[in-house]
Amino acid sequence: MSVQQSGAVSDAMVITWRNLKRIPRIPELAIFAILQSIMFVLLFAFVFGGAIPLPGGGDYKEFLMPGIFAQTIAFASATTAIGMTDDMGKGLIDRFRSLPMSRSAVLSGRTVADTIYQAGILVVLMLAGLVVGWRVHNGLAEFLLAVALLLGFAHVMAWLGIWIGLSVPNTETAQQLTFVTIFPLTFISNVFVPPASLPAILQPIAEWNPVSTLTAATRELFGNPNPYVGDGIPGQYPILVTLAWMVVFLVIFAPLAIRKYRNTSR
Repeated sequence: MSVQQSGAVSDAMVITWRNLKRIPRIPELAIFAILQSIMFVLLFAFVFGGAIPLPGGGDYKEFLMPGIFAQTIAFASATTAIGMTDDMGKGLIDRFRSLPMSRSAVLSGRTVADTIYQAGILVVLMLAGLVVGWRVHNGLAEFLLAVALLLGFAHVMAWLGIWIGLSVPNTETAQQLTFVTIFPLTFISNVFVPPASLPAILQPIAEWNPVSTLTAATRELFGNPNPYVGDGIPGQYPILVTLAWMVVFLVIFAPLAIRKYRNTSR
């Protein structure tokens, strides 16, 4: 590793630590994110769970939890977008630019910090899932691979969040834009109901939806029931398709975020 690369990594670690230190200072951010996710678990597990039987008598709670994990991870972009817009509005980004530090550290430090933040929320969600009856039936290797896939997806979504955060004028707009972008993806999917129950025009969208493939991949790795597996490529190879989506998102949004960061004058 060259001296320049070593300096960039060091600067990114400093920015990562700076972003993580904000969590205990503003605990409301984590508390409300966790409460929202737990609310989804309780509502769908106990309110709607009895009305959505699985073929073969599978446990709906075990079917549900991987979808809740995927939904929460998909909304990781909102956390990043709001944080980035807030920093821009307060002039912190301009201060970072005036310092003798790597330009890439601001963005990479943000994505790493938000991925760690999502890992903490994921732990809480998994504990809540265990309480309501979710279980992992495969081995430790498959479990760790599922967690790695979820966190990798969170990291990719953080780059989308950076691009959105640098493209909007304030945190309110960032929150609304990420909500209207991600929310339909989580419901036009296999997270809560089988894609076959959706209108015919929406079924291909639900099948190829990255949230659907991430959910199917984690169900497979956790050993949770997924009786609605389709015969198409996303249904038969959800892990590979999810990895492909992650590469596509990273190739598109990381350069867009970097270019936006370089060109912004705010």
